[in-house]
Amino acid sequence: MLKGKTNPKILLAGGTGYLGGYIAKAIVQKELPAVLIARKAQKLEKYQSKNVQIIEAEVTKPKTLANLCNGVDVVISTVGITRQKDGLTYMDVDYQANVNLLEEAKKSGVRKFIYVSAINADKHRHLKMLEAKEAFVDVLKQSGIEYTILRPNGFFSDMKDFLQMAEKKRVFIFGNGDKLLNPIHGEDLAEVCLDLINEPVTEFSVGGPDVLTYNEIAEMAFDAHGRLPKITRLPDWLRRFTIWTLRKFSPLHIYGPIEFFLTLMAEDNVATRYGKHRLKDFFFEEAKLNRQSS
Repeated sequence: MLKGKTNPKILLAGGTGYLGGYIAKAIVQKELPAVLIARKAQKLEKYQSKNVQIIEAEVTKPKTLANLCNGVDVVISTVGITRQKDGLTYMDVDYQANVNLLEEAKKSGVRKFIYVSAINADKHRHLKMLEAKEAFVDVLKQSGIEYTILRPNGFFSDMKDFLQMAEKKRVFIFGNGDKLLNPIHGEDLAEVCLDLINEPVTEFSVGGPDVLTYNEIAEMAFDAHGRLPKITRLPDWLRRFTIWTLRKFSPLHIYGPIEFFLTLMAEDNVATRYGKHRLKDFFFEEAKLNRQSS
C-alpha cells in the first residue's frame, strides 16, 4: 500500500515491456493518476481509464518528451533493451533514452525517479548489457533528484528456457547447477516499484520468495511436463569459451544478452525475498497453456 501522498501522479516509461505491463496494470487497479508513454499509443490502450492518460512519445527523441512530466510526482522507467533492434544500441536506449527522460523530469520538478536496472549490475559493468545501465545510474546519482535504483533478480519469464528444454526432454546446465537465485514474477515486482514511491530507499535488490538452485529449477520444469529429469551438466570452461567466442566473432546484438546470462549463471544471485508467486506454480501454468495450444 502506498504511503505518503495519497495520489502521487506517475509517469511510466516502458509500459509495453514485461515488467512495465504489470506496473501499468497495477496503476489502473489502484486507480493512481498516471501518464503512460509509448511509441505507439495503441499498445497501451487497454490501460486507458479516467486516471490514466496514454501519450505517444519516443524516449530516444527528446523533443517528443517536452512537458510530459508537468504535474508528475514520480517517474518510473523500465526502459531498456535485452536484444538490440531497430538499429538502436544499449547506449542509445538504456543510457541516452533514460538521460533524456531524466532531464525532462528535472525541468518539470519531478520529486523522484525510479529506475529498474538488474541484480548485481554494479558488479558487472564490463558486460555490454549492463555497461549502459550503470552509466545511467551514475548520471542519476549525480542528478540531485531523489531516486531509487531497483535491482531485480531474473524474471519468471526468463526461466521459460528451462521449460522449453524440459519439453524437449533434456535440460543443459553449465557447472554443477548448484548456484542460487530467487527469480521474481512481474506482478510482484510491480508491487515493489509502486511501494518504493514514498520510501527513502536509494538502491534495492529484490527477488522472489523461493531461493533455488539451477538443478531445482530444471527439476521443476520436468515436473511441470510430467517427465523424469534428464539434466546434462556442461563443464564451466565451455561456458567461458562460449562467451569468449561470441565476443570475438559475433555482433553485439547477438553476444550481449548471452554474455549477460552466462556470466550471472556462474555465481549466486540472491536478493531480498518478496512476493506471493512461486516459480513451480508458474511452470505448471505455462506447461498447461502449452498443452492446450498445441
